[in-house]
Amino acid sequence: MLRFLRALLLATLLTPAATVHAAAPTDPQAETMLLLQTASGGWSKHYRGKAVDYRRPLSAVERDALRAPGRKDDATLDNKATTSEIRYLLQAHARTGNPAYLQAARRGVSYLLAAQYPNGGWPQYYPDRSFYRHQITFNDDAMTRVLELLQDIVESRDEAALLAPEFGSAAQAALARGLDCVLATQVRIEGLPTLWAAQYDEVTLLPAKARSYELPSLAVAESVGVLRLLMRQRDPSPAQVAAVEAGVRWLQAHRLPDVALERVDAPEQESGRDVRIVQRPGASLWARFYDLQHQQPMFVNRDGVQVAQFAAIPNERRVGYAWYGVWPEKLLRSEWPAWRARWGVSPHGAPAPAVQ
Repeated sequence: MLRFLRALLLATLLTPAATVHAAAPTDPQAETMLLLQTASGGWSKHYRGKAVDYRRPLSAVERDALRAPGRKDDATLDNKATTSEIRYLLQAHARTGNPAYLQAARRGVSYLLAAQYPNGGWPQYYPDRSFYRHQITFNDDAMTRVLELLQDIVESRDEAALLAPEFGSAAQAALARGLDCVLATQVRIEGLPTLWAAQYDEVTLLPAKARSYELPSLAVAESVGVLRLLMRQRDPSPAQVAAVEAGVRWLQAHRLPDVALERVDAPEQESGRDVRIVQRPGASLWARFYDLQHQQPMFVNRDGVQVAQFAAIPNERRVGYAWYGVWPEKLLRSEWPAWRARWGVSPHGAPAPAVQ
């Protein structure tokens, strides 16, 4: 049944949006998106070896090359690809009424539905399964953005309402499977639920390694996005409430108090700059990654070697990557308390009993 569903969804991708393009108002960036949409219905994050820039007009030669058959299909969810194009195309259609933009967005949603695993997860790339691209991926909020878009369709929110008549039921089912996968992948350490990893083996649902410096770990920035997704659910289930409460408790327990990041000029360093941790009363920090054994901040060189201290990372990695941040700050300060109040969640993490 799943194979049939995938085949049916992919069949809708065979009619490029350009074929339904009529004499309608156009949007320059949306026009480029039509050309860069892959055969599977998604979008790549790269064009000619560089990050896609939809603000740059394509030459006639480039447009002809993109229309030619046999182009590589490297559609992905990484770096906001595919979900961002779908949203932009819906907005462009709302502005212009151009049917080609809505058709391309439909193909994009069909791509997302076809890419989902039976267990509810999404790979970073589809259909490409090389390297680590087949892993279930929360890294850079890849899977979370898909679920947010599907929920917008289910709720007929903003321009996503245009997709609700066609995809509402399928989006609802995919969202439910995805949320089940979210609950199943919350990492347990010594029996206690913690946060989420950036990548998972799509079969075992265990945290997995991606690039050499992306070791299995708890990923704070991505976990904040997951918690916000769970907190968005209407009438959350007891399991969803428990997952949020456990994640928040972990973030509270692992806050680094009274410290902040400071960027400084450092002529002696190869980059001429440096980043250091300084004392600052009242400030807070969290590491980007925490190890799965001791739940302590984790730092990894490009060669995959884990180092114990932030200062031990080469300068290039210290200044070029967000090893520390304040990602959970707003969630803990205002969003989580408001969510608790809205749903009557007690201090023990369960919905408060109704007053008789």
